[in-house]
Amino acid sequence: MSGAKLQYKKMSLEELVVLSQQNDLKALEELIKREQKNVFAAFSYLTEKRENISDLTQEALMRVAKNIGSLKNPKNFKSWLNTIITNLFYDELRKSARKPDTISIDEDDCENSTFNMLSLIPDKKCKPHEKCISNELEKIIKEAIQKLPEQFRIAIVLRELQGLSYEEIARATHSSVGTVKSRIARARCKLQEGLKAYI
Repeated sequence: MSGAKLQYKKMSLEELVVLSQQNDLKALEELIKREQKNVFAAFSYLTEKRENISDLTQEALMRVAKNIGSLKNPKNFKSWLNTIITNLFYDELRKSARKPDTISIDEDDCENSTFNMLSLIPDKKCKPHEKCISNELEKIIKEAIQKLPEQFRIAIVLRELQGLSYEEIARATHSSVGTVKSRIARARCKLQEGLKAYI
């Protein structure tokens, strides 16, 4: 039994997706286990309401389990999962009857948009005396991202945290690649301004 469990742990994401689509419940369980932290992290950066993060994560994972058979290409799993996350995030915004901020994407981009959010995310393997600083920095980064307008927030989280390509983000957000690039550049610029004191 433990040998079988170990076998699933060694599988690639794509292999797990294929087996899950063939109703292999152990593969689906491993797939969900592997992705839950990632999904939780995405929602924790997207939503300011802490009480909603667990519910949104659970709903996203339930949708994965329920609809995995509808995914045509297992290679597109990450993109498909992030479309689920994006849709749930926008549903949540509609539910809270909050109108998304509108931003002109024609405004000048920040001159120095080489800002990389990943370089600011603390290393989880830091020494005990560094942990306090790491946790504080992570909190500051999270708050800075949550202050971004919704379109910028979702674009930067999908790009920097989830590692999606511009094309995948465009599909997930029903936008053009140009719009996605502009939103990410503007989001990086705003984050750079907001985090100036900490960088």
